[in-house]
Amino acid sequence: MEIEFLGGAREVGRSAVLVDGSLLLDYGILTADPPQYPIRDPEPDAVVVSHGHLDHVGAVPALLKGDRRPAIHWTPPTADLARVLARDTLKLHGNGPLCPFGEEHVARIGEVEERHGYGEPFPVAGGIGSGGYEVTLHSAGHIPGSAHVLVDDGDTRLLYTGDFHTDDQRLVAGTTARPDADVVICESTYADVTHEDRAAVEEGWAERVRTTIWEGGTVVAPAFAIGRTQELLLVADAHDLAPYVDGMGKEVTRLLQRHPAFLRDPEALRRATGAARFVTGRDGQRERIAADNALVVTTSGMLAGGPVHSYLPEIRTNPTNAVTLTGYQVEGTPGRELQDHGRMEMNGRVRPVSARVSSHDFSAHVDRDGLESFLESYRGSEVLVTHGDRCESFAEDLREDGFEASAPALGERVEV
Repeated sequence: MEIEFLGGAREVGRSAVLVDGSLLLDYGILTADPPQYPIRDPEPDAVVVSHGHLDHVGAVPALLKGDRRPAIHWTPPTADLARVLARDTLKLHGNGPLCPFGEEHVARIGEVEERHGYGEPFPVAGGIGSGGYEVTLHSAGHIPGSAHVLVDDGDTRLLYTGDFHTDDQRLVAGTTARPDADVVICESTYADVTHEDRAAVEEGWAERVRTTIWEGGTVVAPAFAIGRTQELLLVADAHDLAPYVDGMGKEVTRLLQRHPAFLRDPEALRRATGAARFVTGRDGQRERIAADNALVVTTSGMLAGGPVHSYLPEIRTNPTNAVTLTGYQVEGTPGRELQDHGRMEMNGRVRPVSARVSSHDFSAHVDRDGLESFLESYRGSEVLVTHGDRCESFAEDLREDGFEASAPALGERVEV
């Protein structure tokens, strides 16, 4: 089995792993200015997508150009989320040079997709010998529909973890899957972090929100539309907070409610959604809300665009207000600039933000302890570390602990 890393190697974003030149695992976008795509345009026989986040599925429609029609395999939530993300990418970048696909390619997804549940093996065409692969998806505990991808060619069993979490969140339960594998491609986003206890994180965030509102301020909580917005709705409801919700998170929340089998507690999400107030954005509504001593959960999570840019200019000069960052801020994004330096670009100018900025670790990724615990099940397997800023150092630590581990470089091909 030959594995080629077209993206996501020693970086966070544009995940893309090509197996035997035939089977593509994920095909994502790296959020940057301009956005970055996998380093080359493959022509696989089939694609398996681990989950519906932009950095794993964002470029998939580009695989359907011309007469190319690879089968696309994913869970039902991932299938629906992929379409939402594709439409949003087209809205942001259109059919210009910053977007490698058009509306017609998104429409073709329905011609080739196959939806699968967890633990249901299915055949996939391709491979060096014409036998193809048997693939099984296992719950990864990251967002609804997220999956570990197990690929078996009859000789080698490859486990591609995708993004995963071993601890429970309110939205989804942590992964308990540990399928046998000879080779593990493992994400390492938080390989040097130990997450704070989730209950303490929730209480700290809720207390910041309550205190700010009590003092007469407004809280803007930038949140990823997929997963984080719904998690914050659940946390807010559990702490008797009634947020406004704006941006793509509104559509995603409704979408995920149509897939109750992939949620930890569908009824809890229904209650939390009912308690929230969805923003329409009409007739200066956002400006009024910004002055309303309220909590606003809105996209985008890294401040790269979306309605958050309507709220921040309104609240930035008043230190009574607050911005609560609830997700990972990739280097080079406006969110990282705000987190590190207390400033960001607004309306073409870099401006200081006097509102209090705080970071709250609601990560849906496994931390260092969770990675080590997960990988204990694969001590005799080869481990390929990806999807992180410090892949090489984590791989070195694993080697010192007795693992056969490495961190492939972007574009590298590995024989396993």
